[in-house]
Amino acid sequence: MNSEADHGRLRDDIKRWCADVGFAQTHISDLTLGDHPARLRAWLAAGMHGEMAYLKDRVALRDDPRTLLPGATRAIVVTMNYLAPATDPLRVLAEPALGYGSRYALGRDYHKVLRRRLARIAARINAAAGPAGFRACVDSAPLLEKALAERAGIGWFGKHTLIMNRRSGSWFFLGVLLTDIPLPTDEPQQIEHCGSCQACIDVCPTGAITGPRQLDARRCISYLTIELRGTIPHELRAAIGNRVFGCDDCQLFCPWNRYAQLPALADFAPRNDLAGATLLQLFAWTEAQFDERTRGSAIRRINYEQWQRNVAVALGNAPYDHAIIEALTARSATASTLVKEHCSWAIAQQMQRAGTSRSS
Repeated sequence: MNSEADHGRLRDDIKRWCADVGFAQTHISDLTLGDHPARLRAWLAAGMHGEMAYLKDRVALRDDPRTLLPGATRAIVVTMNYLAPATDPLRVLAEPALGYGSRYALGRDYHKVLRRRLARIAARINAAAGPAGFRACVDSAPLLEKALAERAGIGWFGKHTLIMNRRSGSWFFLGVLLTDIPLPTDEPQQIEHCGSCQACIDVCPTGAITGPRQLDARRCISYLTIELRGTIPHELRAAIGNRVFGCDDCQLFCPWNRYAQLPALADFAPRNDLAGATLLQLFAWTEAQFDERTRGSAIRRINYEQWQRNVAVALGNAPYDHAIIEALTARSATASTLVKEHCSWAIAQQMQRAGTSRSS
């Protein structure tokens, strides 16, 4: 298979095969990254990455996708929708006694779901066109997936830094299959369609989106509840509200997400009481229960200590309830130093709220 016509037919086959396994969109790009590597370096130099040292340590690998697959010439970029129809994010956010988890993490771990399907696509290409080089990347390899998605024509960088698509908003995962097959490429995305809208900037609870396509991760609730291993800054705790894993506000209030499409797979439907459970229920989990109920979930990105810390902060933000104070006090007796400090803060918040309610 050497002619342009052969590669064109293979491209069409690949797009059909990708649709067959549940990918919503499939576009193909060359490996041009434009100014994105330089912008990443400037962001890192400004310290916006916080404690995510792995970004800085591996930054050189992100300059060229061929460091991941020598001889690579193309990126097959796919999307998979994940907003489950049964979820009502705004309702959960509006109920401060409930625990809010980011929608992407309530079902199966997307890394595994996408990577396995990309491996099936690679096997099918090999069967049809002969042996070729492949590497599947799903949000873990040192690769600028969003830059390749823009280059492939998937969409544009929204002001919240996520990739936006006019037909499906931003509730989708990105996956990339690098290959050395010189497939015909799709047209790059050249226009951004956010216009003067800055809903994502205005709604961010902690002001982490400091300007269009400028994110200070150190203030982002997703960073604070997932990436940060230590103490959550006092001045940001109240803004976390009832969010115990991640934050979706910049997507929930984006006008383009009225076009969000439901997933073709059932994998991302909420499981194991991860949607709509009360904070007290979540705080009562033992470490064994945490391990069991988050098995196969992206929530396993954090450990049990972080989970307790996050839920303690959310309990501190909840309406006064003597049962909350009792739960926090009981946990403090055996908790780690990190969790105990957040429990103490939460108890103080509850006591202050109790005093205010009595005086009024």
